[in-house]
Amino acid sequence: MRSLLPSPPENGEFLSLDLGGSKFRVLKVQVSHEGKQNVQMESQFYPMPNEIARGNGTELFDYVADCLADFMKTKNLTHKKLPLGFTFSFPCRQNKLEEGFLLSWTKKFKARGVQDTDVVSRLDTAMKRHKDLDVDILALVNDTVGTMMTCAYDDPNCEVGVIIGTGTNAAYMEDMSNIDLVEGDEGRMCINTEWGAFGDDGALEDIRTEFDRELDLGSLNPGKQLFEKMISGLYMGELVRLILLKMAKVCLLFGGARSSALHTKGKIETQHVAAMEMSKEGLANTREILVDLGLDPSESDCIAVQHVCTIVSFRSANLCAAALAAILTRLRENKKLARLRTTVGMDGTLYKTHPQYPKRLHKVVRRLVPNCDVRFLLSESGSTKGAAMVTAVASRVQAQRKQIDKVLALFQLTREQLLGVRDKMRTELEYGLKKKTHALATVKMLPTYVYGMPDGTEKGKFLALDLGGTNFRVLLVKIRRRSVRMYNKIFAIPLEIMQGTGEELFDHIVQCIADFLDYMGLKGAQLPLGFTFSFPCRQTCIDKGTLVGWTKGFKATDCEGEDVVDMLREAIKRRNEFDLDIVAIVNDTVGTMMTCGYEDPRCEIGLIAGTGSNVCYMEEMRNIELVDGDEGRMCINTEWGGFGDNGCIDDIRTQYDKEVDEGSLNAGKQRYEKMTSGMYLGEIVRRILIDLTRQGLLFRGQISERLRTRGIFETKFLSQIESDRLALLQVRRILQQLGLDSTCEDSIVVKEVCGAVSRRAAQMCGAGMAAIVEKRREDQGLQHFKVTVGVDGTLYKLHPHFSRILQETVKELAPQCDVTFMLSEDGSGKGAALITAVAKRLQQPRKDN
Repeated sequence: MRSLLPSPPENGEFLSLDLGGSKFRVLKVQVSHEGKQNVQMESQFYPMPNEIARGNGTELFDYVADCLADFMKTKNLTHKKLPLGFTFSFPCRQNKLEEGFLLSWTKKFKARGVQDTDVVSRLDTAMKRHKDLDVDILALVNDTVGTMMTCAYDDPNCEVGVIIGTGTNAAYMEDMSNIDLVEGDEGRMCINTEWGAFGDDGALEDIRTEFDRELDLGSLNPGKQLFEKMISGLYMGELVRLILLKMAKVCLLFGGARSSALHTKGKIETQHVAAMEMSKEGLANTREILVDLGLDPSESDCIAVQHVCTIVSFRSANLCAAALAAILTRLRENKKLARLRTTVGMDGTLYKTHPQYPKRLHKVVRRLVPNCDVRFLLSESGSTKGAAMVTAVASRVQAQRKQIDKVLALFQLTREQLLGVRDKMRTELEYGLKKKTHALATVKMLPTYVYGMPDGTEKGKFLALDLGGTNFRVLLVKIRRRSVRMYNKIFAIPLEIMQGTGEELFDHIVQCIADFLDYMGLKGAQLPLGFTFSFPCRQTCIDKGTLVGWTKGFKATDCEGEDVVDMLREAIKRRNEFDLDIVAIVNDTVGTMMTCGYEDPRCEIGLIAGTGSNVCYMEEMRNIELVDGDEGRMCINTEWGGFGDNGCIDDIRTQYDKEVDEGSLNAGKQRYEKMTSGMYLGEIVRRILIDLTRQGLLFRGQISERLRTRGIFETKFLSQIESDRLALLQVRRILQQLGLDSTCEDSIVVKEVCGAVSRRAAQMCGAGMAAIVEKRREDQGLQHFKVTVGVDGTLYKLHPHFSRILQETVKELAPQCDVTFMLSEDGSGKGAALITAVAKRLQQPRKDN
């Protein structure tokens, strides 16, 4: 139980059940906050017959549900839907607050068929058989944990709970960093020790007596709960009886006389032990109890019996004190304190009703841990109030969880929605290829005038330029006999150049080329050049490209609507230092396809999933109405990032997508890209985190200045945060780098948000790819289509789950296509050179003709 200590204000009406002792209790707890937290309770006790406690498991839970139904009817609560906390005082393995698998019964319980099953699920099933019951079980709480919670409500320093009643147990707050069984290193969690089983491994054999062994052999669970059998109320009276019987047998008591009652198991109860140890009436009580057992005790017999009771109960208090001292020492060492101040919440009939027990326990604890100042706080209303308080907090947490899930649900696409994306993308592909509809199509389907793929005969030296992000590359590529060697230099493009004038941009590019040629000693060389220009261009031939519109943060003026090859040629002329043969203008997606096609002849599709998102593929010439000719194939640069700019995917766009779009340089454009590419995913996450923080669901409702900063949440952080190898503490460190002071729960939510955003991106990308491969299959009239997709881009390469989810989506939405994804080594450099080489090869026959 992590971070569920009550912290006012909690509000509402809650039910609480308490199962674990000789009686079963149902409570209604009303929590209100009017300046001061107020708790009002109404409860009802129900008997727990032995035939139910030791009968069939289904009957046990049916009985509990019947009692709950009776209580709700009596209190006129049947018309209400109420959250419920279930105090279940037996060892359970819990993976979450509302689940618990019974490890073993203890005390007098032995119901069949319950061990290793989820008791919450069993109770829920029993309650469903009552049509008038409408209850949500939000928390399963051990009685010890409930005691600690009850006392923590009154004293925030309470961090240990101890029960000494029918059974015995302790719970305490442990540092998460010490709990290997649970993910997370931050904060604390309540640990239910189940210390009653201490010694089951033989650790207590040196202090167990013949009476302990005899009692154990006659119990419902021999060999189990050995520590509890030396301490708790269920067994203390029986231990006294076994000792008295042995003393009578050896003539140390009652002149050797023994009654049938003294021979009968359970005839001396712990309440008798407590009565006999009372300071004033003790001796009189002892005589009366012994007479009731059919014995005729002398005064010395009564004194001896009283002494036996003292020894048994004192040993119980001593053992309990020693175990509690171990917990207190651990708490002090965890906090690295020389002296610990803390509160221990106490409950249980033995502790409450035995006249000497509390002071004996307190005295021994203080002697064993002199460096701990311990306050013992008696739980007013037992564990059930604590269970109600846990339920109150769980109810608040559940309401918050619902709000978070509501946001995450916006990013969870159904199969039908993904099929809709696939089919709409297919429609837009067709629109873009046709003369009539091309101008209106959001997917531009730009002909690249790349007519063929590499065939292995390409050779020579080529210059390649790569412009598409904040860095610009110049490469020398040497191709010979299916081997490619590359030399390159990277140059930065400052923001003022990206968003200055077109002339300044191309002059900067030429300056970079000049620097590279100098660096390589190639200043006077005549080299064919391929220009990778990763922005939408309309081409009329392979060496002409009119810029349709800037994307990815570029905004240089006087470029849109202009031939960028001519602009480059003009800049080279202005420089007047070298002359280059610009053979081809290439999109990075086409370069990726060509690079992979050089290795795998089946590659006829290129995909970029990185800063931006795009696809190209080899289309049948007969389908391309924008270009003359019906023979052969041509590569089409889809520019699918603009898909949805006509509103066709508005049904799956969220408020966060709209905010990101409105704050971008090209509002209303590239909507599909803004939902699927690396440049925008981090910003979508940031917008969601701001909204959740505003709702008080994250970062304690505090929006830091860093979180307000646009672009601060880079997509690389998504990749890091979603790594399966990353512990929550590391997620928290990443968030701290971003100036976000997160709790463990915050880190979990941030990880979920990142996962939802990146999963949707991969699925949408997969749906788009399914449209492409299905089109290729149908165009070729194939029942089954085998194809390779060349892929590049940081999102695909570096994100831990993106590639897998994308591939799974393609497989699901295009089941008749066998699609292999091949990573491109260097699409934008090597690919540009290969396209230039192929273009030169294809130009030669035309020149000869």
